[in-house]
Amino acid sequence: MDLSKLTALEAGKLIKNKEISVAEITKAALENIEKTDGCYNAFVSVCHDEAMKQADMVQKGIDDGTLTSPLAGVPMAVKDNMCTKGILTTAASKILTGFRPFYNSTAVEKLENAGAILLGKLNMDEFAMGSTTETSFYGPTINPWGENRVPGGSSGGSAVAVATDQAYFTLGSDTGGSIRQPASFCGVTGIKPTYGTVSRYGLLAYASSLDQIGPIGKTVEDVAEVLSAISGHDSKDSTSVNQESLKFNLENNVKGKRIGIPLDYFGKGLDTDVKARVLEAAKKLESMGAVVEEFNMPELEYAIPTYYIIACAEASSNLSRYDGVKYGYSSPNFEDLTDLYYNSRSEGFGMEVKRRIMIGAFVLSSGYYDAYYKKALMVKALIKQSFDRAFDKYDAILSPTAPTTALKIGENLNDPLKMYLGDIYTVSVNLAGLPSIVVPCGFDREGLPVGLQITGKAFSENTLMNVAYSFQQETDFHLKKPVIKTGKEA
Repeated sequence: MDLSKLTALEAGKLIKNKEISVAEITKAALENIEKTDGCYNAFVSVCHDEAMKQADMVQKGIDDGTLTSPLAGVPMAVKDNMCTKGILTTAASKILTGFRPFYNSTAVEKLENAGAILLGKLNMDEFAMGSTTETSFYGPTINPWGENRVPGGSSGGSAVAVATDQAYFTLGSDTGGSIRQPASFCGVTGIKPTYGTVSRYGLLAYASSLDQIGPIGKTVEDVAEVLSAISGHDSKDSTSVNQESLKFNLENNVKGKRIGIPLDYFGKGLDTDVKARVLEAAKKLESMGAVVEEFNMPELEYAIPTYYIIACAEASSNLSRYDGVKYGYSSPNFEDLTDLYYNSRSEGFGMEVKRRIMIGAFVLSSGYYDAYYKKALMVKALIKQSFDRAFDKYDAILSPTAPTTALKIGENLNDPLKMYLGDIYTVSVNLAGLPSIVVPCGFDREGLPVGLQITGKAFSENTLMNVAYSFQQETDFHLKKPVIKTGKEA
């Protein structure tokens, strides 16, 4: 049996039934990472010794009945912007060289309490700023579906680790599509929950009003189980919603569900193959009993400029804490404190991070605050109202996840505006604080995956999961796998 091909829940069931031990499946996962990750660069650090020690402790908990979660004993990995106690956490940036937190992020803590085994930390765009996982200090992550293709970003490592069977599930963070776009590019399933559903405590902040942690997995069932484990109120996060952990009752039934398709997402710039696959998915849902209608949301036109003004403004504030003094990289070249700040930040941050800090500082500066940042907040409210009106009529909204399939490495890296426009179908969801799930819905002419984005009103995760689950029960796109390379074949 090839253990790596199992879903998270299948692996958990084998462990629970004592058909395999936690140590065996953890060792197999670590060996698989060692064998394959040289081709993909999904991991920035692997916790071999820590994972095997954790496996022994979890096995004891399963044996004595204290660990009963379906995820107990299942190996996982998390994005490098989530704090992990004693384990290197850098947000893929030189500025955090050597930083080892003394605490876990709440999401990681909840999964470890459930008995999941942490294999390591995953590559990402530096401080989650990018759409390709090319801005990482550790170099780009490679998409297994195509030669020299990007995996999307910023949670590219999280998507690739699942697509290459290196981890049974992963955690990513989503500020403007950073879970959903990589899930689409890599042919896996990922969800960005409603803002406040999952605690942000221990997440290295990019844009605090937009960031949200969520899971990536092989199936909707896996993603639902992980989201159930990490959701719920956390007193350590002031934006955490006061609610119990989410519980899901998945069933294959979309009869009578009202599904809207915004025509504004199907115009100029959308690849013809992507458009065809998404519309075919809509037809499939319609054949299963859903009521599918087209409608207009003209406010979506303003989503990209609104998002980048707000996100960059918050980034410029959040990243001011990295000064070369308290932790992380400190420049050896300085004469006074001002020099230390200037040189540490200049040498420690990459080009994309610097660009966004400068944009943020500009839109918050005296004389420009009202013209840019304040106006962006007003448009953000209009976009939220537009979604509210849509959800008065529809249970869910279908759309593409990205205008294209996976791009070639280097194709957009030197054209920031083109890269930003790649987020055109995802950023509005973060601006409105809504939940959105992506599932594979087909392939383009080159065999690259296409992802279907399903968005719902706030706290409608159960509805989204059921629509996505129903689609996966009637299709096999999520079962198709890329040819995995080993060693240094890539």
